[in-house]
Amino acid sequence: MGSITDVPGIRVGHAQRRGGGWLTGVTVVLPPAGTIGSVDVRGGGPGTHETDALDPTTLVPTVDAVVLTGGSAYGLAAAGGVQRWCEENGRGFPVPGGVVPIVPAAAIFDLGRGGDFAARPDAAMGYEAALDAAGSAEGAAVERGNAGAGTGAAIGAGRFKGGVGTASVRLSGKNSGVVVGALAVVNAAGVPWHPGAVPPSSGEGLNTTLVVVAVNAALSVAEAKRTATAAHAGMARALNPVHTLADGDTIFTLATGAVALAADPRLPAAAMIELQSAAAEAVRVAILDGVAAAGEVSTAGGSWPAFPAAGG
Repeated sequence: MGSITDVPGIRVGHAQRRGGGWLTGVTVVLPPAGTIGSVDVRGGGPGTHETDALDPTTLVPTVDAVVLTGGSAYGLAAAGGVQRWCEENGRGFPVPGGVVPIVPAAAIFDLGRGGDFAARPDAAMGYEAALDAAGSAEGAAVERGNAGAGTGAAIGAGRFKGGVGTASVRLSGKNSGVVVGALAVVNAAGVPWHPGAVPPSSGEGLNTTLVVVAVNAALSVAEAKRTATAAHAGMARALNPVHTLADGDTIFTLATGAVALAADPRLPAAAMIELQSAAAEAVRVAILDGVAAAGEVSTAGGSWPAFPAAGG
């Protein structure tokens, strides 16, 4: 199954609050300096920050951190705390007098699931998650399930518990040194797809699955964008439904640039196609991992049992 931290240099940190009205958190993916990034937003109800900066036509190609957060649009305040950590550590786009960290973020809806609608992530929680990521060891295990931004996640239109999952895939042949990892926060309207599965009714209609794909290959911003687009196939293979009007489904791609793809001159696109197919598979497995790892939770705001295994 693997983990996004199988991609050298990628670190993940969580911060969360449970109890006393709280059931929410923040997850930060911290890449090596100089990492290229892009994004593809497919949901009709996204809550995002700085995603426009990741377009291939914009000025800055690099990303200093990615923030996944609970709290819906309110929770995007967590990105400010991660920016503060980046600035303190000299990470960001150089400008006269200092740096401007590029910290895109995306949010899931978990408001009120702990019982208090106002208990949501802020800049302090974002800073805490950034510290947790920075303090982790190279290749450290990622806490799955009810952690970070997955703390208050739910699936099946709010009927079952969702959570954080991760996976990795290694390419083959001459590109066996290329690792593609994914981290997913599963807060979906849908449920895991399998033959005969019936999608849930609309329920509360406030849902999102967030994913970060990371690869140690050297990609351009345009190639990172296309990889994020291709990776959405993994979301569609894992969940039904996806990309609805009420979803904020978003995939970020980070490319650290440590390894050059070995392309066959007779089939120059083949290596990129393999990489993008691996990204979709890593996303699929990470989403299913997030559902499987999520444990039952009960609060003043409600109860969410674990999703039953297929056939169970």
